[in-house]
Amino acid sequence: MTDFPSPATPDMFAPRYAELATFMRAPLATTLADLDIGLFGIPYDGALTNRPGARHGPREVRNQSSLMRAINHATRINPYALARVADVGDVRFDAVFDIEKSHDNIQAFVAQLVAHGVMPLGCGGDHSVSLPILRALAKEPVALLHIDAHTDTWDSFQGSKFNHGAPFRRAHEEGLIDPKKTVQIGIRGAQNVSEGWDYSEAAGMRVMFVEEVKARGVAAIVEEARAVLGDGPVYLTFDIDSIDPAFAPGTGTPEIAGLTTSEAMELLRGFRGLNYVGADMVEVSPPFDHAGLTAMTGATVMYEILCLLAEARAQS
Repeated sequence: MTDFPSPATPDMFAPRYAELATFMRAPLATTLADLDIGLFGIPYDGALTNRPGARHGPREVRNQSSLMRAINHATRINPYALARVADVGDVRFDAVFDIEKSHDNIQAFVAQLVAHGVMPLGCGGDHSVSLPILRALAKEPVALLHIDAHTDTWDSFQGSKFNHGAPFRRAHEEGLIDPKKTVQIGIRGAQNVSEGWDYSEAAGMRVMFVEEVKARGVAAIVEEARAVLGDGPVYLTFDIDSIDPAFAPGTGTPEIAGLTTSEAMELLRGFRGLNYVGADMVEVSPPFDHAGLTAMTGATVMYEILCLLAEARAQS
């Protein structure tokens, strides 16, 4: 009798349209034992201030990630040869109308990964989800590599200080990140007040507006950013709205004149060899997408980050 194929072991060589949609076609985890990197979804957008829909991001990014393959053409990294990678599912929520309780659910989920020595790579969801991930990860202040259109260091909005424009202000206040080892790249977009930019700069964070990135070039930005980040633990967070909406229209707070997809790839590949402890890719909003373009871009960004994490894990 032939064994029935297990859905926990997708075939990487099957047609791209076949098999269950897990992140990157990685196996669906049934245990956290003997796992190096856990890919997981955070279907939550209860902290948004603008267009909704990021709660649907993980499901569609999983779908588009079926287009990803194993070996990176630019770096020749095969993350699956360097680390044991699996899709560990989605964070489960029991109070989605309560931001703080939802953040507790995320923190508890990631804490399980950390307790088993599994490096987390999350897919959101709105950008508020980075705060509970950092709460679970950061036993001491970590360096922050933040690629985004916005600094996300604003304060309260409509009575909530845990909105998606405030996670890194809260992370700084809680001692989760080291502001002197924080770099925010690709910042842009007019604001009614300069509070977020001012807070980041006053705290000692290195804010690189997109005009500086374009004028100096990616290589120079990477060189300086690496010097700021240093050799200690680094958390990488990538907001899809860092990319110009011509390439990634499906997001909650789009800003024109952003990074191109090729610039985003060059940036990420320039940050090989850092001491990563985890990462996330957030703010893909499928209801505002066109032909799956943003979800595919998000999946590709997530794959590039997976390559960085796997290489770091193999070298640790």
